[in-house]
Amino acid sequence: MSIFIFRFVVVALITLAGYFFSPFHLTPYIGAIIGFILSIVIVYLETRIRKTQFRIIWSSTIGTFTGVLLGWGLGSIYQTIAEDNPTTTFIRIFFLLIMPYIGFLVGNRKFEWLDPPHLFRFFREKSIGRSYKILDTSVIIDGRIADLCDTAFVEGTLVLSQFVLKELQLVADSSDGMKRQRGRRGLDVLDHIQKSSQVSTVISETDFPEIKDVDSKLIELAKHLDAKIVTNDFNLSKVAQLQGITVLNINELANALKPVVLPGETIKVFILKEGKEKDQGVAYLDDGTMVVVDNSRKMIGQNIDITVTSVLQTTVGKMIFGRYNEES
Repeated sequence: MSIFIFRFVVVALITLAGYFFSPFHLTPYIGAIIGFILSIVIVYLETRIRKTQFRIIWSSTIGTFTGVLLGWGLGSIYQTIAEDNPTTTFIRIFFLLIMPYIGFLVGNRKFEWLDPPHLFRFFREKSIGRSYKILDTSVIIDGRIADLCDTAFVEGTLVLSQFVLKELQLVADSSDGMKRQRGRRGLDVLDHIQKSSQVSTVISETDFPEIKDVDSKLIELAKHLDAKIVTNDFNLSKVAQLQGITVLNINELANALKPVVLPGETIKVFILKEGKEKDQGVAYLDDGTMVVVDNSRKMIGQNIDITVTSVLQTTVGKMIFGRYNEES
């Protein structure tokens, strides 16, 4: 309520100033109208600024000021090499108008360039090139990214965005016990990664208030930082790749590192349960790969040697099909 009173007072004072001190020798009533219109414009700008992030205001101001300096400099250079005539004056005015406009737009759209973490990473990684990797919620909760960091296979800087941290906190505060446990595990993983000496991490304050979906925000952040996205989310991977963003999928990496099994080889498995088809049994390798074995339903609960008949690679993993030879 106090802000509305303050705005009313400002509008009233400016209107009265226009009435008693009319600009340009205008009548008091015309001066009051002009003061009222100007005060309304100022209040409108104030409401817009209140909804804008400080970093956007800061970067837009820097961009505009830089544009003024560049426009003045270019105009002065042109004046020194050209005759002083109306064309020269027009060119100088053109530079003084267009350069601040461009600076304002660049500062407004590329505000993350002036973020302290961004500047720090730029100077720190200037000699080796930028390499940013943005972590999403799924890969943080999964936890295997921490093991990769400990092995020093992950290079560059890991970016932890504020909106992902908020989503992770919501999961950790969930009333559902399973979700709460997953969220707390994710927070523990982040703590482990930040304490790891093998990788550098930075928290990005950049947000996109007009975008509600976290996955869409991740894609926009990746575009702004020219970064890669590290995820386990299949749908996010496909959408990001369609928009030209490089995606590092931990599941795909795990599948690529699974031992190669070729048709005709003999392996030992433990038949855990029965399969969907007649006389089928199901086993699992140490890495979690499902093995479907024909003629093995009666061998449930036993270790047997089987002959691999085929290997099927899917988007969610690898499946092995084999046959149990009773005579062997």
